[in-house]
Amino acid sequence: MALKIILEEGRVGEWGKRVIFAAEFRETDMRSLLYIIVLVIVTGCSFSERQPEELRRAQRLMGSDPSAALSLLNDVDVSEFKDSATMAQWALLYSEAMVVNRLSAPTDTIINIAVDYYGSHNLTDEFQKASRLKALIRSEGDCDALATALYLQKEKEFFLYKERAKRELYICIGVVILLIAAGIIVLLRQRLRLKSLQNEALMAEASGLKIRIDAGRSDVDRLEKKLHGLLENRFALIDSLCQTYYESQGMKNERKAIIDKVKSEIESVRSDSFAEMEQAVNDCRDNLLVRVRESYPDIKASDYQLLVYLSCGLSTRTISLLLGESVDVVYKRKSRLKSRMKELVEPVFGEIMTVF
Repeated sequence: MALKIILEEGRVGEWGKRVIFAAEFRETDMRSLLYIIVLVIVTGCSFSERQPEELRRAQRLMGSDPSAALSLLNDVDVSEFKDSATMAQWALLYSEAMVVNRLSAPTDTIINIAVDYYGSHNLTDEFQKASRLKALIRSEGDCDALATALYLQKEKEFFLYKERAKRELYICIGVVILLIAAGIIVLLRQRLRLKSLQNEALMAEASGLKIRIDAGRSDVDRLEKKLHGLLENRFALIDSLCQTYYESQGMKNERKAIIDKVKSEIESVRSDSFAEMEQAVNDCRDNLLVRVRESYPDIKASDYQLLVYLSCGLSTRTISLLLGESVDVVYKRKSRLKSRMKELVEPVFGEIMTVF
């Protein structure tokens, strides 16, 4: 979310955007890879192999030769089973074979395997069958020493299976946890890398902005120096004459002579120095006035003259003297010109607005 906000607000350049999008893509890709790995591991841990061939043979023999079926089931190494479904199927067949062969079981351990599994998995037919066998396996049948010994052996093999299954479950859980931890570490590293790239992009953008600001400040300084050198002598004379005029206690003719001299100097600045002021602005502001004329070729001469004076940084009072208009009129013309510039000079809008 923070990246989207930064991109929407335009606080990084094109290079920064490419870097951030590339990093986001890598982060999304790593997250998807992590999900796939976890899914494969979990699926592998819960994989159930098909029913062994011995159980299918014993099931076929149950009706024709139950003794052979029980012998076949006794030969199966229960501790090597891979899943609980196979174990439950064997327990059901083993208990059925003992009942059919009229043998009594010393405990309910084996039949309870089938009862618990089919009950927890909502397999109704198998659960009902296992429940009936549980009621029969200890209440009916003969106690045979060999059958009892074999039963107890199978019971031990079942306990070995439980221990092995528990170990495998723990290993599976451990592997999943390790993979998740590794994935989290990868994601955190990717995010740190993304943050680093984002910071670098922002620093580069800030550095570029600082360079532009310094360049702009340098242009303004050069403009001020050039204009100051251009107008220093003439405005010094005007200031001196104005000061003399207001302090003079002489005759009206003396005051009129001073006023005429001041007007003459102002007119000289207006006519002779305008081209130099225009050139100074273009030199110090990257041909700003040239670009304004290109974007707004129909600009009035009077508006262009006002724009040149504004670009030179002259005060409103000074501009009113140079234009021969009142300060209020200059303010109104300045406001109207600003509105027209905002509508018509789109390519240099940001720069031209700074002169107002």
